[in-house]
Amino acid sequence: MKFNVTVKPGAKLTKVEMVGPRELNVWVHAPPHEGRANEAVIDALADYWGVAKSTLQIVAGHQGKRKVVEKL
Repeated sequence: MKFNVTVKPGAKLTKVEMVGPRELNVWVHAPPHEGRANEAVIDALADYWGVAKSTLQIVAGHQGKRKVVEKL
């Protein structure tokens, strides 16, 4: 299942908010530098859904704030 994710890097807190059926906003503390924010997004979503990080992958938007994340 694929989800559209809007990432807000550099936030004070890490949180995930569902805004639509397959649409999420994710705030992460990590900066958007050298893939740190992408890793933090995967960590946050894994915690939110209670799944292993290996079941999630970013399939589009690696360098943008809007990403497509696939949950296997």
